[in-house]
Amino acid sequence: MAASCITGVGLGLRSPHYADILSTRPAIPWFEALSDNYLGGGLPLHHLSRVRETYPITLHGVGLSLGSVDPLNTDYLQRLKALVDRMEPALVSDHLAWVSRGGRYFHDLAPLPYTEEALVHVVERVQRVQELLGRRILLENLSPYVSFAGADYPEWAFLAELADRADCFLLLDVNNVFVNAFNHGFDPEQYLDALPAERVKEIHLAGYEEQGCFLFDTHGREVQEGVWALYRRALQRFPGVPALIEWDNAIPPFDVLLAEAAKAEALRREPAAL
Repeated sequence: MAASCITGVGLGLRSPHYADILSTRPAIPWFEALSDNYLGGGLPLHHLSRVRETYPITLHGVGLSLGSVDPLNTDYLQRLKALVDRMEPALVSDHLAWVSRGGRYFHDLAPLPYTEEALVHVVERVQRVQELLGRRILLENLSPYVSFAGADYPEWAFLAELADRADCFLLLDVNNVFVNAFNHGFDPEQYLDALPAERVKEIHLAGYEEQGCFLFDTHGREVQEGVWALYRRALQRFPGVPALIEWDNAIPPFDVLLAEAAKAEALRREPAAL
């Protein structure tokens, strides 16, 4: 299935909603599944297979650890390829991050220094992953709370250069751009303008929490008004790119997600409505 086969606003597939989805078959154009939850097979894979019978899906992971200096995890890659071959997702994505050191994995996405050395390192690993999977992948921007001294690139330029050299695509998390712009003091529209439009193939929308002097990317509440406004700007910059409501913590009733998707879809169809 080509990337162009999904359109509109999808939802992140979460286990509390399996029954709702399979019993009511909501008018959602596609779902995004967290790859790592289905690499072990069993009942989760059974549910995903049933959803896939009706809906296109995308696969979004956290385990490639593309920025790590560890060797690529061939066991993880082989299991991911098997899942990709079985599910035929429209898109396969992960994060511009590292999640392992010395073969030990931790439950967070660590940022990279945006240096030429790091860029060369990640480009080579992305190319190897794409060669093994037999397809181009998407990389998502993070919401780091630190920045590194001595960077050669701002984040947006690093992403653009990475996409060009590795010949990969980008997954633009608009919430993360909004949070980073507040926390690190840059213009979020400049960020959007610097990304190569032809490389952006998916958009994520999510919520954050205000923590006084900084914004905390929780993906655990409704999309905030500032993120909706930036999404409207993204729609002008990347027209037609499918978007996803991503809610990872404090999972709400399915109706709440449907309402968020409907709001995003209304903006996608009529960007001036906000």
